[in-house]
Amino acid sequence: MNILSKLKETAVSVMPVMAIVLFLGLTFVPLDKILLARFVLGGFFLILGLTIFLLGVDLGIQPMGERCGAELTKKRSLALLLTVAFIIGFIVTAAEPDIQVFGDQVRGIFPFVNKIAITFVIAAGVGLFIMLGLLRTVLNLSIKWTFFISYAILFAISFSAPGSFIGIAFDSGGATTGPMTVPFIMALGLGVSSVRDDNDNSFGLTGICSVGPVMAVLIYAIALRANGAFSGIASEIIAETSDSAAVPGAGIASAGIFAQIFGPFRRATGSVFREALTSIAPLFALFIVFQITLLKMTKRQVLRIIIGFIYAFFGLTVFLIGVNGGFSQAGAELGNRLGALAVNNGGFWYVLLIATGLVLGAIIVCAEPAVWVLSEQVESVSGGTIKRKALLVFLSVGTAIAIALAIWRAISGFNLKLILVPGYAIAMFLMIFCPSLFSGIAFDSGGVASGPLTSTFVLSFTLGAASSGNGGNDSFGVIALVAMMPLIAIQLMGIIFKMKQKKSQIGRSGDGL
Repeated sequence: MNILSKLKETAVSVMPVMAIVLFLGLTFVPLDKILLARFVLGGFFLILGLTIFLLGVDLGIQPMGERCGAELTKKRSLALLLTVAFIIGFIVTAAEPDIQVFGDQVRGIFPFVNKIAITFVIAAGVGLFIMLGLLRTVLNLSIKWTFFISYAILFAISFSAPGSFIGIAFDSGGATTGPMTVPFIMALGLGVSSVRDDNDNSFGLTGICSVGPVMAVLIYAIALRANGAFSGIASEIIAETSDSAAVPGAGIASAGIFAQIFGPFRRATGSVFREALTSIAPLFALFIVFQITLLKMTKRQVLRIIIGFIYAFFGLTVFLIGVNGGFSQAGAELGNRLGALAVNNGGFWYVLLIATGLVLGAIIVCAEPAVWVLSEQVESVSGGTIKRKALLVFLSVGTAIAIALAIWRAISGFNLKLILVPGYAIAMFLMIFCPSLFSGIAFDSGGVASGPLTSTFVLSFTLGAASSGNGGNDSFGVIALVAMMPLIAIQLMGIIFKMKQKKSQIGRSGDGL
């Protein structure tokens, strides 16, 4: 796709978020002008970075994943395919920066949790369920039964796990879906299904992978409790958030305006550079190994993929600098102030808080890198019968409802299970009527919706609101809700699509008579 076209589309996705925050920050909830200036600058970094990243995915990561999946399938060695799948899942997940951050967050609440142990537990869960997902594709097993059995086992385990770990476990599924790994995993599944010429099995691998870490973390929590690790720990999850985290760079308030605006971006560059490098290095190493042993591509093809990796790395770096340098901090401050107004005054302010969450959730998911990759793949695989814009609309609605529920929970502090259990039950019920292709897309959407932008800006906004309410600053469960709602929304889209197809077929048969 033309880079100018990508730039235009990414700008259309990000600019509405900027407009909403600026409107509220200049009117109802006045925010510091320096903070708003950093937010605007961060937004432009987001647009530029996302554009370059998507170009890199098109050139390098997606073709590599599809070629690997196709070539491994052609070897006709199931053991080789599954072994390589586990290795890919384990290595890529263990290196995912979001998992390292996630481990630190868990340790902040439960000091007895070993960061390396929980990282390896999550990585093993992803590796095992990538194996399960590819095995399902090769053996042509029902995707609906795979999801139903997996989630039935998952919820059976969850009722035996410590209640304080439920949100942590479900959020771990979202933490594994990084901007580098998801496009590769989706492309790997497409490559395997392309050899079998089975479009109905083209999607669902990312959704299946998201089950693995949740189940693994729940089992890990049960093992910890059996060893007495939870004795003496309060059942409530209380996460402390520092004032300095809400507005980084506050310590340079006495500096000049230029330093106050650009300082946080400069300081974020080093850590973001390492984070992006850590994300892309395992995939690039796998590419070198696969090229030598499996792919045997021409020099021109290799050069194209290397250029794609460079674009993806540079784009992700710029994207994350924008997110961490100024974009997410405005979300935290806005959520904090709106939450305080809602708690103290109720009425209009409570409605405004929930409405802001709804609108931000609807818009911001469209700016997620992996969402763009998924929507383009869906339109391509379906031959244009499933429109990308329609998919984004349903995904936006689902994410909007999820964010509104997360904010409601942040203010009131009710049990996460009260939403997760009936929500997943509805998703399982809808699978009975939904076409298999849409069920696969729906569960993939749940994974990709909880990407870096949602898990930073939206999480910051929700945490800001929680700090003013009765939610105890519980940072876990937001991503779980964001990952759940698309399962319902996209399957509803599939049912509507199926009904329209039946109507058109009846119409054509009537014309024939």
